[in-house]
Amino acid sequence: MMDGSDAAGIRHPFADPPEEDCVTQIAEGVFWARLPLPMALDHVNVYILDEGDSWTVFDSGFDTARARGIWVKLLAGPLRGKQVGRVIVSHHHPDHIGLAGWFQARGSELWTTQTAWLFARMLTLDIQDSPPPEMLAFWRRAAMPPEMLAVRALERPFNFCDTVAPLPLGYRNVREGDVIRAGGRDWDVRLGQGHAPDQITLWSRDCNLVLGADQLLPGISPVLGVYATEPEADPVADWLASCARLQEFARPDHLVLPGHKLPFTGLPLRLRQKTDNHLGALRRLEAHLATPRVATDCFEMLFKRRVTEATFGMALVETVAHLNHLYAKGRVRRWLRDDGAWLWQAH
Repeated sequence: MMDGSDAAGIRHPFADPPEEDCVTQIAEGVFWARLPLPMALDHVNVYILDEGDSWTVFDSGFDTARARGIWVKLLAGPLRGKQVGRVIVSHHHPDHIGLAGWFQARGSELWTTQTAWLFARMLTLDIQDSPPPEMLAFWRRAAMPPEMLAVRALERPFNFCDTVAPLPLGYRNVREGDVIRAGGRDWDVRLGQGHAPDQITLWSRDCNLVLGADQLLPGISPVLGVYATEPEADPVADWLASCARLQEFARPDHLVLPGHKLPFTGLPLRLRQKTDNHLGALRRLEAHLATPRVATDCFEMLFKRRVTEATFGMALVETVAHLNHLYAKGRVRRWLRDDGAWLWQAH
């Protein structure tokens, strides 16, 4: 969701991202690289911390031949042939954990939360040739158009293993409140919620750096989605609570190294913007539901732009998330239409 974060107070000290096969030095022992993604959001940022005789990598990118090739060139070139001793994965989404198993096969140790590891390992082993009944029922409840549902019912859905390398047994569990030594610095572990469960953010004790992953982004908010795996989830509540908790630690001079877009300062303002963005969306949605509507009736109002087939899936899961939040708060009611779709209406 776009949210206009380039207002006064948000600054980007690095105007341009690193070129492919190159790194940008952020601070002593901290480097930034960027890997391509085959989607509208066409990149993911990864960070490399110097351990002297090895590297710690924070997030890894999709498992694609192109991304693997970029890593090979990085390691042989600007990273001076040193081994990656450790990969810290912020959360279980494929653009962040995709190549963790590839690094493990080359001798690296994986550090992540128990939630992220279990979720990712389960999903890499769950291969579906067609959408399971639960997924079809979820789409039907969200009022996916019948013609689209009929087509998707016959297609192979996205499988986690398509872009995530196999994860071997063995990882180091990272918990809230841990202190990790990396790149010559001590980092406090603070977990965020909403976009992904138990997402790792790292806050340096020795300088103003924050590794923010997708919990702390400029210019966009990450998808807060509900899926068939947990159709009654309320990630919006988790997200708002995380923003409030992290606000307690945020300073204007923090240099946030995000999972996407450019590094930025102005974190307290950014957290307020992110909160206000979703609270505003909830107010618009509640007003829109003065008339009973299904989820797909809410797309253009919620996102303020036309939703195409390419963006339909993301729009659907985020719309359901905001509807679920209003329902959990008792601000809307719902009932099933004859075709099995939820109708939602404000009280």
